Amino acid sequence: MQPIDLLIEPRWLVPVEPHGVVLENHAVAIDGDRIVAVLQVAEARAHYAPRERVELAEHALIPGLINAHTHNPMTLMRGLADDLPLMRWLQEHIWPVEARFMGSEFVRDGVELGVAEMLRGGTTCCNENYFFPDVQAATYRQLGFRAMVGLPIIEFPTAWAQTRDEYFEKGLAVHDEFKGEALLGTSLAPHAPYTVADASFERIRILSDQLDLPVHLHLHETAQEVEDSKREHGARPFARMQALGLVNDHLIAVHMTQLTDAEIAACAEAGVSVVHCAESNLKLASGFCPTEKLRRAGVNLALGTDGAASNNDLDMVGEMRSAALLAKAVANDASALDAASALRAATLNGAKALGWNERIGSIEPGKQADLTAIRLDDIETQPLYHVISQLVYAAGRHQVSDVWIAGQRKLRDRVLVDLDVGELRGKTQRWRERIVT
Repeated sequence: MQPIDLLIEPRWLVPVEPHGVVLENHAVAIDGDRIVAVLQVAEARAHYAPRERVELAEHALIPGLINAHTHNPMTLMRGLADDLPLMRWLQEHIWPVEARFMGSEFVRDGVELGVAEMLRGGTTCCNENYFFPDVQAATYRQLGFRAMVGLPIIEFPTAWAQTRDEYFEKGLAVHDEFKGEALLGTSLAPHAPYTVADASFERIRILSDQLDLPVHLHLHETAQEVEDSKREHGARPFARMQALGLVNDHLIAVHMTQLTDAEIAACAEAGVSVVHCAESNLKLASGFCPTEKLRRAGVNLALGTDGAASNNDLDMVGEMRSAALLAKAVANDASALDAASALRAATLNGAKALGWNERIGSIEPGKQADLTAIRLDDIETQPLYHVISQLVYAAGRHQVSDVWIAGQRKLRDRVLVDLDVGELRGKTQRWRERIVT
């Protein structure tokens, strides 16, 4: 018998690829950080000698969820300023708090809180967009969490950098420092068209091409953004990005609530990935992303939570449900963004947006073992007729029981393996006291 590290035997296995498939009486064989086989349980037991065997009698095993757009340090500002429109929320509340408190300690503690929440909700990978990327990357590495860390670029001074040149210099230094890390990657993260100048975008395009880096950008988030751009630049933000050469398969366009049919077609042709943040857009009344039009046009559609300061959680299980329901209302079509497509958007499509779809996002031999187990025997998910529908429309993140990243157990029976919840709660309370004061 072949020795391996781990054999997981769930009641239901949802590999995501092939699309919409649910396998029963199947096991996942894992050695090191890799999936070596997906096969019948009886065959797996006959062929492999695992050091650990995990039986999940009433669980669905899915790929780890991928939060394709978040600002995890902002978790420390959860609920700070609710029920406000985007620009008032930013200008009158979020930016002033950041000006006072943002620094290495704030970012480290916020990332740690975000990782704890994400793991308990079945998320194994995030696409991060915030300041102090060096601290972020070091914290994700320490916690063994998979992350694409954005290198921030914005035209005004912050605690991280004072000038345009400093943003680029410090960001590239972070890229060089962490480029060999197994669980980490970097992207270029200009904040938005209304906070970044053409000269910066031109440098970003050159660096993206030279270094093969994604460009992680808030784009067409609100109608006001579009109107302001037409007045100031004589073009819609998307057209401005096209003129600057940024509409290509490196672009991760976040929000995209204001789109014409021509812009959707251009995204499909260029290979742009769109990240839909349903709950944040609803809460800030930013608009409605035409997700079903994008999906039917062939655009890679991923899901993100945005930051907990505007959502107010990092719950990708809930985000799947919100995205699926909202898509139906916007398209006036009950079949829009069906359950299997919502799960794919939260897993394999997120991996594709990051350029990691050969590595993660589905349960297939050769991929890294980023996995999430969800109990489906709770009263809230009974009776069970269709596993994927139940995962999207009925399950909650409190039913996530176990999580692995690259074959390493990160959550065991709802208990975090590497994080002290009491210590984390104490840090969070101290930040609350400082910010309130």
